[in-house]
Amino acid sequence: MSLPDALLVELDDALGVLRGPDRLSIPRSVATADGSAIYATAPDGADTAFWRIDTATGRTSDRVRLPGRWLPQAVSANGALVALTSDAVNAALGRPDGRDMTPVLVADVTGVRHQLELRGNFVPETFTGDQAGLFVLEWLPAAAPDRYRVRVVDLATKAPGPLTTRDKAAIPPGAEEEMRGDGRQAVLAPDRQTLYTLYTHQPGHQHTRDLVSGRPGNAHAFVHTLNLTERWAYCVDLPHPFGEAPASGHAMAISAQGGRLFVADVTSGTVAEISTEELTVRRTATVASGSGTGHAAADSESLFLGAGTVVRRVDLQQLRPATDWSVREPVTGLVLSPDGKRLYVGQTGAVSWHDPVTGNELGRVAVPGLVAVRGLAGRG
Repeated sequence: MSLPDALLVELDDALGVLRGPDRLSIPRSVATADGSAIYATAPDGADTAFWRIDTATGRTSDRVRLPGRWLPQAVSANGALVALTSDAVNAALGRPDGRDMTPVLVADVTGVRHQLELRGNFVPETFTGDQAGLFVLEWLPAAAPDRYRVRVVDLATKAPGPLTTRDKAAIPPGAEEEMRGDGRQAVLAPDRQTLYTLYTHQPGHQHTRDLVSGRPGNAHAFVHTLNLTERWAYCVDLPHPFGEAPASGHAMAISAQGGRLFVADVTSGTVAEISTEELTVRRTATVASGSGTGHAAADSESLFLGAGTVVRRVDLQQLRPATDWSVREPVTGLVLSPDGKRLYVGQTGAVSWHDPVTGNELGRVAVPGLVAVRGLAGRG
């Protein structure tokens, strides 16, 4: 049996593409947000070979040589630019080691576009919509980091600076948000203009709006909203009990049209719906609680939640539980097929696919070394 749709997956020490009966493993790589391409690197003497793989066809670009040793970390929303670092750091790996200088290389399939030497401890996150800037996490203090803030590096001047507020006002000195918690998951909006990042465990955290106004802050979880085009950031606070349970139990999914963002805490069974236009929590609901790592996927009618060996479907009209079913091993990812007729469930060493309404298993293939199912491939 072969997969009906191509999937982007995470394997032991590599990204992978599952297409029909074929399995492609690509180490030292990073994928575009839509899964249409993977950028890969390999040592080439003292330098680095760098190339692009089309996940729909498997075709590769010509390899270009980058001076020095580099690992790809972040891709622009349009999939054209890549930020590379000299060691394995990215926004999802947590706290980096201490350092006073951060080298960053920006490249495309033609070669080097920018080479940066940033004074301090920085981790690339994504690019601005016009590709003139690079959003980074700046870890503080640089030599022994315990907190971080989001900044933007102007690629022309190579200088990092603050973002603006939602009303496009400059942030006063000392009012940039500094975060100490866990960046659990990032989701790019369908129009590729906004990046939503779920942060948990933020006791005592103050948003920029709190620092400017002087109000106290104590957010345990929030969604950091980053406008890639206008370069502003805004945080949507999540109500109790979000952020109280382990970060791994939280998951996030966005509707196909991008108007609704759903956040779930499977440990408490709490679900929140956020309006991406108003940037407010519109409603919350409680479903059955679970344990383990949380995963989420959504279409226009249903939100699917996975944790442990259980998958739950939540009806979005009423925001209430609809059906649930068990799978053989702990869930490692949920992905809906393009036509919405199949829900792919990553498990330990396998991917199964199910009728999204009844949960009936429609097929299953073994995938040795599977860590997680990340999304569809070849959908650019």
